[in-house]
Amino acid sequence: MKNLSFLSLLFVVLLSPQCDMKKGKEAVKKLLAEKPHIERFDDALNNVISEDAEVEILADGFEWSEGPLWIEGLGVIFSDIPPNKIFLWNENEGLKLYLHPSGYTGAEPRGGEPGANGLLLDDQGRLVLCQHGDRRIARMLAPLNDPKPEYETIVGSYNGKRFNSPNDACYDSKGNLYFTDPPYGLEKGMSDPLKELDFQGVYRFSANGQLTLLTKELSRPNGIALSPDEKMLYVSNSDPARPVIMRWALKDDGTLGAGTIFFDAKKVSEKNRGMPDGLKVSSSGTIFATGPGGVWIFDPSGKPLGRIRTGQLTSNCALSSDEKTLYMTADMYLMRVGLK
Repeated sequence: MKNLSFLSLLFVVLLSPQCDMKKGKEAVKKLLAEKPHIERFDDALNNVISEDAEVEILADGFEWSEGPLWIEGLGVIFSDIPPNKIFLWNENEGLKLYLHPSGYTGAEPRGGEPGANGLLLDDQGRLVLCQHGDRRIARMLAPLNDPKPEYETIVGSYNGKRFNSPNDACYDSKGNLYFTDPPYGLEKGMSDPLKELDFQGVYRFSANGQLTLLTKELSRPNGIALSPDEKMLYVSNSDPARPVIMRWALKDDGTLGAGTIFFDAKKVSEKNRGMPDGLKVSSSGTIFATGPGGVWIFDPSGKPLGRIRTGQLTSNCALSSDEKTLYMTADMYLMRVGLK
């Protein structure tokens, strides 16, 4: 489904091939509760998103959409974690299956959230996946335009113990990989008997193959991104007890310096559902961060400029390469909004 108005969606969603009748009714009910729209806190948002911009729903019917990634010449790919799949959407072809299995390649059936989560490209343009079920960061061996579920491990353990379930990641310009490792991909979460680490870490895997634990002080580290000058690291903590986005100064060796709370979602009204999750930073330093109510937009100082109200629990977002479009994964939906 692409470029649908809100009213036409009410008629079309029930007939969607990606959505059975029960899910279709749920989708209509949710959209009637709150039409996706843009909420403006500061006039400076007009420099980021035009005043007449609208939130578009591109596709629906997913169990839990995550990890969007724009690939130039191909479209936007994103994870649907519970069914262990990655989908592709573009203007010409609409929606189609891109990769399956995506995050769990074992032979034994399992439940929970086994699929890939965060997706990114390395400096050679190869697809890198945070694989929940396989509990590793992996690289797809096939080319982007001919995907196949063939992977090799980039990193899968710390001090001989398997990761929990790598969630999100980003590269710096030197090829160093920063990533988070919460327990969401384990079938029984924190109480899973297969959990080998007694903490949830934020790591740096250097271009020369050295793995460094940056911090284990966050209870549920999730989204992660670097500032344009690579002097700051942002990490979301998706914990109802401490729903914050942290920002650390990075030392010359890539380890963490002083850290501060960049955004405290606990100070936001409880009627706005959701917690800090995925985030992206534009080349100008504007931060797009999921949180209560949708996607928040901050200037580099941390001032909130506005919010894209998706009407759904919103997991993550991605910028197109020209930064003229923001793609968002929100519960069962893939959405987008145009940027300046």
